[in-house]
Amino acid sequence: MLSVFRTRRLRLARHAALAAFLTVCVAGAAAAAPPPPDPDPAPDPAGAPAGAAQTAGNGAAESPLVEFFRQTEVSGLVDAYFLWSVNGNTPQFRNFDVNHNTFSLNYGEIAFEKAATATSRAGFRFDFGAGDTADMVNSFEPGGTDYLKYVQQAYITYLAPIGSGLTIDIGKFVTPAGGEVIENKDNFNYSRGLLFSLAIPYYHSGARIGYAINDAVSVTGFILNGWNAVIDNNDAKTVGLSLATKPTAKLGLTANYLVGKESLPGEDSTRNLIDIVASYAATDRLAVLANFDYGRDSVEAVGVDWYGVALGARYQVSDRVALAPRYEIFRDDEGFATGTVQTLQEVTLTAEFQAAPGLLTRFEFRTDFSNEDVFEKDGRFRSTQPTLGVAFIYSFGTK
Repeated sequence: MLSVFRTRRLRLARHAALAAFLTVCVAGAAAAAPPPPDPDPAPDPAGAPAGAAQTAGNGAAESPLVEFFRQTEVSGLVDAYFLWSVNGNTPQFRNFDVNHNTFSLNYGEIAFEKAATATSRAGFRFDFGAGDTADMVNSFEPGGTDYLKYVQQAYITYLAPIGSGLTIDIGKFVTPAGGEVIENKDNFNYSRGLLFSLAIPYYHSGARIGYAINDAVSVTGFILNGWNAVIDNNDAKTVGLSLATKPTAKLGLTANYLVGKESLPGEDSTRNLIDIVASYAATDRLAVLANFDYGRDSVEAVGVDWYGVALGARYQVSDRVALAPRYEIFRDDEGFATGTVQTLQEVTLTAEFQAAPGLLTRFEFRTDFSNEDVFEKDGRFRSTQPTLGVAFIYSFGTK
């Protein structure tokens, strides 16, 4: 019995000691804590509100790095696909989706852009990309196929205070021509069309100067090293003019003209390109796109021409599902663009499903036709090239 009383007394003593220890700790913390702020502090005699100096001292002024990212948009994408060619080999006259029976990384890209504005007139854009697309885009570079291969764009922008603002870009940038672009998420279809692949350049290096005449009309002039050239292959320059107009809220028209010597030193040939793009938003769900290209050059003093038309549409079936058919015809009368005198056509049907925000899945059937037997299959040549593909594209942007 005595041992029981002793145990109880010992437990009570321990509890009392613990309670005393906690009381001391709480009292000490209360004494060390600063007094609560005045709910209505009196203003500083100099005119600044009370506590302003303390706020500034606590780091209200942002670091240069934070300010940089506040003004800079960061965007990017990852594009992968699987393609099956019925002919059993690499598809011909195609861009980017060129690997048969294998999972492929088409493109991975990240871009940084600070827009030039009336309050901050200097800006820039830098696009870094890698994958099969980067290899193909840079395959014509006179400086070498690896020269700036991973830099799709890199240019400085200045908004001159002239009229509504004169925009000047200096550096490397994508071409103004064409109804499709390198970033697949911004196209109706997954595969690029014949005109994108065969009729126009990918990029330029030089200067472009743009001016918005009003809300409906803008004009841009170009002084360039040439087609697909950071390093110029001759002493001549290519010049260009682009006119964009929006006559109505639904209709957009763009006309581009590029002219310059694209030949090697000692050769005398001038390349011309006329490019016209029309887009029309027929309804909230249906958009239509048309593109016409005409190019002319010369080889050994003999004129060569290439030209074509592309017609495409996109219908938004639901919030997540869209369908996009496309038809093209391309004539290569002297074989300058394809290596064969021929007329190419293609029909494409793309079904798109948005699985999650930013994630697109595209299923595509395409058939290319030629009036010549140019498509290889099992060691022979035929006039058609059917393909089936599925692609996954994830894109993001901070603004």
